[in-house]
Amino acid sequence: MMKFLGYILIIQLLRQGTAGSINRNGRIVGGERAEAGFAPYQVSLQDEWNSHKCGGAILNSDWIITAGHCVTKKLPEDVLIIAGTNRWEEPGTIYYVKQIHMHCNYDIPYMHNDIALLQVNESIVFNQLIQPVDLPTRPLREGDEIVLTGWGSDAPYDEPLDNLQKLAVGFVPHEECLAIFNNTANLGVGHVCTFSRTGEGACHGDSGGPLISNGSLVGIVNWGRPCAVGLPDVQASVYYYLDWIRRAITGNSKCIF
Repeated sequence: MMKFLGYILIIQLLRQGTAGSINRNGRIVGGERAEAGFAPYQVSLQDEWNSHKCGGAILNSDWIITAGHCVTKKLPEDVLIIAGTNRWEEPGTIYYVKQIHMHCNYDIPYMHNDIALLQVNESIVFNQLIQPVDLPTRPLREGDEIVLTGWGSDAPYDEPLDNLQKLAVGFVPHEECLAIFNNTANLGVGHVCTFSRTGEGACHGDSGGPLISNGSLVGIVNWGRPCAVGLPDVQASVYYYLDWIRRAITGNSKCIF
């Protein structure tokens, strides 16, 4: 589910048994349809042709969080934010972007710091279907229940699904995840890994989308090996980036577009 604004496909070989591709095109495979109001913080990031490209989450009345690769090389006017709906083609409310705040070290090192904040040009109006999500107060732990939501496709490189999907996933400890990916340099302390089972996971169109645990936003879909092939998905750790998020929201981030 990670289609990113323009379909960003990143292929790289893994040095393990069989070489495979790492993909920055988020994805939900094996999920189930979310009921109305299940994820009121969920947004769809769309292009000027109203096509779904990425997910995101509402932090407060002025800010949306998403993956950096969803908005890299984009101008604010290139991005539409759709909120208050489980069907991305049927907007509840449309918001426009005032500024894009990229992490200043986005993609440095490669595949790291893949996180961005979008400031909307008018305050988001909250209702039953549009609500902010809390930031985490602690890092993820083994045994935490995590829920991924998004419109990502249910097959690699396919179209996004019409209805919002949800999927329960588990936390994979960092060292275990690193070993699975043969100590790839693309996986760092700013990432968290999640997994349920083969046949379930993120897919094209899910990038930038939220992972929630204990009512808090714990992850932003970053990358994985498409799709749901039995390996963990890799997310930006929201807890790790708390200081950066707070600095950007208070106007102390310099990387603005």
